[in-house]
Amino acid sequence: MNYIFPFLAALLWGANTVVTKEASGHISPNEISFLRWLIATIVLTPFVFQPLRIHASVVKPNLGKFFLLGLLGGVTFQCLAYYAANFTTALNMGIIQALMPLMAIFLTSVMFRSMPDLTTILGALISLTGVMVVLSNGQISHLLSKGLNTGDGMMLLGVFAMAIYNVLLKRWHINVPLIVSLYLQAVAATVILLPIYLFSQKHALTLISTGLVLYSAIAASILAPLAWMAGSQALGPSRVSLFFNMIPIFTTVIAVILLSEPLSTAMLLGGGLTLAGVIFVEITSRSLDKPDENFEKNQHKK
Repeated sequence: MNYIFPFLAALLWGANTVVTKEASGHISPNEISFLRWLIATIVLTPFVFQPLRIHASVVKPNLGKFFLLGLLGGVTFQCLAYYAANFTTALNMGIIQALMPLMAIFLTSVMFRSMPDLTTILGALISLTGVMVVLSNGQISHLLSKGLNTGDGMMLLGVFAMAIYNVLLKRWHINVPLIVSLYLQAVAATVILLPIYLFSQKHALTLISTGLVLYSAIAASILAPLAWMAGSQALGPSRVSLFFNMIPIFTTVIAVILLSEPLSTAMLLGGGLTLAGVIFVEITSRSLDKPDENFEKNQHKK
C-alpha cells in the first residue's frame, strides 16, 4: 500500500513535465513558480488551522528546517526546471532527473556514514539504464556523447537540490502531519519567490496559462508532494527515490496518449527496465533503512 504514494507522485510529476515544457511558451518561469505556490498556500490554509495549533510546540523550533525544505524542493528544483525548459529538451531533462536516486544514495551514505547496499546501487543503475533507453530511443551512445548545455546544468543543480531535500526530509523526521509540513514549505516558497515575482516581467493570464498554473498548483504542488512525503516517511529516502526514475516513463506515456506519438520498442524495453530496477531492490534488499536505525541507536548512546 505504501508504494502507491511515490507511484502517484511520479505520475503527477511526470504529467507536470509536459506542463512545464508547455508553460515555457505561455508564461514566464518566475510567474508560474510564484503563482503555483501562492495558490497552493491559499488552498491549504483552511485545512491547517487546527493541525497547526495542535502541533505549534513542534512547528516553532523547526521553522528554519521547513524554510530550507521549501527552498530546496519548492523553489530551487521547481524554478530551475522551468528555466531549463527554455534551454534544453525534455529528453535531457528526463535523463538528468533520473540521476536523482543515485545522488540520494550517495548523500544518504555520507550523512549516515554507511556504504549503500549493493542491491540498491544495482537497482538504481538498472532503472537509470531503462530511462536512458526510453529517452534516447535506444541510442544510448549518442545520448552520452552530447555535451552539457545551460539547461542541462540548471536541471542538474535542481535535481541535486531535490536529492538533498529527500535525504533531509527523512533525516529530520519532524513529527507533524504531512499537510502541515507541505503548507509550511509552500508558505516558505511563496515568501522567497514574492520579491522575484514583483520585480519580474508580467504577462496577462490566458485560458491556457491559467490551466497550466492550476495544474502546477493543485496536482504538482499539493497532491504530488503529499504523496511523495508519505512515501518517504514510510519507505525511506533511498527506496522512495528510485520511483523518481518513473517520472520520465510516465511523461513518455502521456505524450503518446495526448500527442499520438508512436509506441516504440525502445520505450517498452526501457520502461520495463525502469520498473524492473525498482522491483529488484524491493525484492532483494530489505535493509535500506538500516543507516537510519543505526544513526538513532548511536544518538541514544550519546
